[in-house]
Amino acid sequence: MLTTSTPRSITMNLMHEELARAHSLERLERAHHQRRASELVRAKRLARRAERAAYQARLHLARVL
Repeated sequence: MLTTSTPRSITMNLMHEELARAHSLERLERAHHQRRASELVRAKRLARRAERAAYQARLHLARVL
C-alpha cells in the first residue's frame, strides 16, 4: 500500500488514520450486535407476554362458559 518513497511522517499519519478507521468500524459492529441482541430480548419478552395474555383469555372464556 505504501511505497518506499513516502516520507516517514506521512506513512505514520496514514497508519494512524487506518488504525482509527479500524477502531471506528469495530465500535460500529459492536453497537450493531448489541442492538440486535436487545431487539431479540425484547421480542422474546413480548412473545411471552402475548402467550400469557392468550392463556388468561382462554382461561377467562372457559370460566364464562
